[in-house]
Amino acid sequence: MQKKVAVLQSNYIPWKGYFDLIRSVDAFVFYDDVQYTRRDWRNRNKIKTAQGEHWLTVPVKNKGRFEQLINEVEISDPHWAEQHWKTIAMSYRRAACFDMMEGRIRALYEQAGRLDHLSAINQLFIAGLCPLLGIHTPLYRSEELGKADGRNERLIHLCQAVQGSHYLSGPAASCYLDEAAFATAGLEVSYMSYAGYPEYPQVHGEFQHTVSVIDLLFNTGTDAVTFLERRAA
Repeated sequence: MQKKVAVLQSNYIPWKGYFDLIRSVDAFVFYDDVQYTRRDWRNRNKIKTAQGEHWLTVPVKNKGRFEQLINEVEISDPHWAEQHWKTIAMSYRRAACFDMMEGRIRALYEQAGRLDHLSAINQLFIAGLCPLLGIHTPLYRSEELGKADGRNERLIHLCQAVQGSHYLSGPAASCYLDEAAFATAGLEVSYMSYAGYPEYPQVHGEFQHTVSVIDLLFNTGTDAVTFLERRAA
């Protein structure tokens, strides 16, 4: 029986496509023992507000820490979670399903505010939001699964460590992935497509797909999973 695996760095309250990737596999590995990249999705994401799209950024310690791994990144302001939640509540209080989702998502922010590492915060949110989207894929951490030398070799090792037979990759990796190496290891490779997501009722102006998944949850509630069903072109 085929077992699909995805391996990806953790992001802060990611967009719906990230969760669709998790939903599409049988095992998902957080790949956080790799180098942290600045000005990326690791510590920030977008929401919609009455004033337009707004970045929520988790403040981190990175001055002089150019080689730190994602799971080594520390928080620099202990009050960030309270500030983020205040902005979120103000922006989505008139969304159709805010009352339905408020308690669950606010509780995640209360927990996140007590953590001092970015990786732990990101993984807390992703694990906590998955059930709200009907996703129950097992989640693993790469640092707990051992290492191999080389970019492709590490990915192959992680797939094998969770007994995978099929690697589902993000589309950007097609430029460097050595599919022959995966085939030699007995692993099939395919690439995720993020095309064809339907629009949903969304507050604050023109529709935008590329915002945090909390936008989807506050606007559609328990129907959110239906908007992860991509339509054929």
